[in-house]
Order: sequence, then C-alpha cells, then structure tokens
Amino acid sequence: MMRANRLLIAAILLSLLQIGFLGSMIFSRAAVLRNGTEVLLRIQPVDPRDLLRGDYVILSYDISRIPVSLVANVPTGMTTTAEGPIWVRLAKGADNHFTAVAASLGERPVAPPAPGEVDIRGHLSAGWSLAADATLNPDYGIERFYLPEGEGLAIQNDMRERPFSVKVAVAKDGTAQIKSLHDGETMLYEEPVY
Repeated sequence: MMRANRLLIAAILLSLLQIGFLGSMIFSRAAVLRNGTEVLLRIQPVDPRDLLRGDYVILSYDISRIPVSLVANVPTGMTTTAEGPIWVRLAKGADNHFTAVAASLGERPVAPPAPGEVDIRGHLSAGWSLAADATLNPDYGIERFYLPEGEGLAIQNDMRERPFSVKVAVAKDGTAQIKSLHDGETMLYEEPVY
C-alpha cells in the first residue's frame, strides 16, 4: 500500500514537472511576442517545403550578412570567429525597416541602444573570417516561417517578384520571434501569441 502511494506521488510529480517545462517554453515565447520591441526586416526566400513539417519558407535578411567592419570588438590577432553569440544593433530606417549599424562579438554593446534602435542576439559558428572586408552570417533563430499547407511555393514565387517583410519581436535579452509575414503593406500571416 505504501509503495503504491509513493509511485502515485512520483507519477504526479513527474507529470507536474513535464507540464511546467512545456508551459515555461510556451510562456517564454508568448512573452517575447507580447512584450518585445517590434522591428520590420526585409526578407529573401530560400526554400518552401519540409516533408515532415509542411510548407515553410527559409528566410534570409539584410541583417543575415554583417560586415566585419561593423564589429566593434574584433580581438587583436584573431583571424576567424569562435562559436558563440554576436549582438547586432539595429536602427530604424526612413522606410521603417531596420538595418544593422553596429555589432559586438560575445558581449552585448556597453552603450545602451538609442531611441529607434534595438539589440538582437544571434549565434555565429566557428570559422568565419575576421578580415576587414569579410562578412559574418549569424543565425538569429528566425530563419524559418511555417505556412498553411499548399501555400509555401506560391509565397516563395511571389517573394521573388516583389518585396516581402517580416515583423519580429525582440525581447530585452536579444531573443527574437517572428510576429507576422507581410507582402508589402499587407499582412499575410500573424503568429498567435499562444
């Protein structure tokens, strides 16, 4: 009897732990979407389909290519990047799209962003050249957008003909989440908060 009670309590605790873990993942994503600073980024499509998950578009942004000349803290004598974070400061342009204006390897820039600016955190793999004329290609975790089944190829083709944008929410810790996909001024899809 005592052993059965212990097993029941252990099963309940394990269930609560799993529910709490999944709930925290959902809540953290929702918090970024709800409270993050919105930025508008120009996109370029790459591929529209995943056989296991359905239609999607792999996105590349203007901020997916960061000139090394924008990186303020390139270590002296270092010729290639180590794997780790990169912070990219984005500034709002006249067309309401954000572009990269500065970057920092490893650590967030010391100076806080000015009004109209936001810091987004990306990840660099090891081995990118740090030559003055080189370009870094960070991953921000917002490079894939899933679409309703059957719509990926049509949207990919449209992206090649006219400008599309993505509205992204950026949390204070630099984490980014896609909020919506836009065809010019028209919002095509919006991510639900929950």
